[in-house]
Amino acid sequence: MSKRWYVVHAYSGFEKHVMRSLRERVKMYGMEDSFGEILVPTEEVVEVRDGKRRKSERKFYPGYVLVEMEMDDATWHLVNETPRVMGFIGGTKEKPAPITQKEADAILRRVQDGTDKPRPKTMFEPGQSVRVVDGPFADFNGVVEEVNYDKSRLQVSVLIFGRATPVELEFSQVEKE
Repeated sequence: MSKRWYVVHAYSGFEKHVMRSLRERVKMYGMEDSFGEILVPTEEVVEVRDGKRRKSERKFYPGYVLVEMEMDDATWHLVNETPRVMGFIGGTKEKPAPITQKEADAILRRVQDGTDKPRPKTMFEPGQSVRVVDGPFADFNGVVEEVNYDKSRLQVSVLIFGRATPVELEFSQVEKE
């Protein structure tokens, strides 16, 4: 049998705990051959708090853990009897269905992209109204014209003396209206 990816439903907020518990139980019962990777799909996000850039982790699927395993009675029981696991997602309660390899690859690629280049916590789009909260244009309202995620900067059109003026600002200098 080959290993397939299964989605395990865990208590929300305990995904990492379930991941560690599963890894320990696999080692303890000597079932390393039946299990592959066990992971919580996350990405790094950058947010600005108190004027400082901070990296934090955000889960793609809160409450879920991905497990690569060969499904049989022993592995099914090992996973289901792990504390804070509510069961498998997909298929029936007794015979869970794996996710397709295409879905698994898409999730793994997204996890890899998230660690390679952290994304900002707040996403901006052209045409969106924003309020400038810092800098010489504080308390002005404007419309986003361009977004540069690589440099964390925005091109915002601000109305000054009745004229639209393009201004380049950092993400931390604006907030969504």
